[in-house]
Amino acid sequence: MSKLEDKVNEILGIESKEPKETKEFKPLVPRREDKQKADIDNDYDYSRENYYNLIERGQEAIQGILDVAKEGQHPRAYEVALAGIKNVADTVDKLQDLQGKLKSLKDVPKTANQNIKNALFVGSTAELQKMLKNDEDTKSKNITPKETDTTDKWFKLY
Repeated sequence: MSKLEDKVNEILGIESKEPKETKEFKPLVPRREDKQKADIDNDYDYSRENYYNLIERGQEAIQGILDVAKEGQHPRAYEVALAGIKNVADTVDKLQDLQGKLKSLKDVPKTANQNIKNALFVGSTAELQKMLKNDEDTKSKNITPKETDTTDKWFKLY
């Protein structure tokens, strides 16, 4: 407290209040990490617990705001209550979306296309030309035997 406040308190006969101790912030939902689970599962569990906590706190706040609105009959109080209800409903939607996102993340490796659509060649243009030329040469070669050659049973490349 400042000196002025101390003097005013002394004149008015008010006992000075000692400063309140500040509490350390502890999250309402402690982060529990299971080493056996993947990061996706740990994050899902933590997010889910936080959404449940937000929904419960929102419901408590809405109840208090509705009580105030009923007593005061002021339109602004009802407006605040409706905004709180909307926020809680949005949080419930986010909780449901979280379930779908987890499912889609786990299904990606199973549903990934196994066919290669885009291949990337890493090398010089000369190496690429040599590779393409060799590929064309193997396609153009005839691998069937000549009809006149009956003594050799092995196929010859021409």
